[in-house]
Amino acid sequence: MKKIAVSHWITDVFYTVLGILFCGFALKSFLIPNSFFDGGVTGMSLLIHEIYHINIAYVIILLNIPFIIMGAFQVNNTFAIKTLVAVVGLGLCLLFIPYPQITSDKLLVSIFGGVFMGIGVGLAIRGGCALDGIEVLALYTGRRISFTVSEIILGINIIIFLIAAIDLGLPTALYSILTYYTASKTISFVIEGLEEYTGVTIISADSEEVKRRLVMELGRGITIYKGERGFLKESFDVSQPVDIVFTVITRLEVRRLRNLVHEIDPKAFVFTSTIKEAAGGVLKRRARH
Repeated sequence: MKKIAVSHWITDVFYTVLGILFCGFALKSFLIPNSFFDGGVTGMSLLIHEIYHINIAYVIILLNIPFIIMGAFQVNNTFAIKTLVAVVGLGLCLLFIPYPQITSDKLLVSIFGGVFMGIGVGLAIRGGCALDGIEVLALYTGRRISFTVSEIILGINIIIFLIAAIDLGLPTALYSILTYYTASKTISFVIEGLEEYTGVTIISADSEEVKRRLVMELGRGITIYKGERGFLKESFDVSQPVDIVFTVITRLEVRRLRNLVHEIDPKAFVFTSTIKEAAGGVLKRRARH
């Protein structure tokens, strides 16, 4: 157990340090030299830095402290301590690492600044901490008002971008919105995983044959739910017990599975759902494209 705990700790530290380096690169090589912004606490820090010319490293640390304290109550003390260390690490990174400016092209800055920022924040979250405390604020506020976390974050970011538009011009604000959008999509990609699987649910009168061929031909693990089928409008009182089959496959296997099930039972009800990350069980490695 100790070896597992140490391994997890090393992994968390690795993700966090890598996240700090990526965020520092995004800020100093793309966003800060071109007066671009992001959302959340980072966006507030960039805005204050641009308007009042205060060192961005100090602003990021100071603005995050209230959210770190809030995180101790909303999440736990471990999260708060790890987040404090990560934010201070980001501040030191911005102070002492001489990142070069990569480009002045606004489109490249907005896209790749967002990508690298998203990678950094996503890796830090995978390491068990946060480099931006805005979600802690949204979580805290969401428990006291009727808005969702996403709506609160959106509202805060709208205010940031409106201030940027007034003080620094609409084009800069619009490019910054693109940066934020790119960063948020990249964060989701990093957090939810590089592997994307598809969950398939099959309801068929020939469930025994479906189960056999899924296991024997596709080599997939399956899970069975006990259910009932029927309940049609013209015969609502008529139903039969049925095994509902669930399995997880790669995207490249969806067509093959659909063909296999259709061959067994053309009337089978099959629906799929996206699974961003899966581990354990009987999973094949994702096929190479």
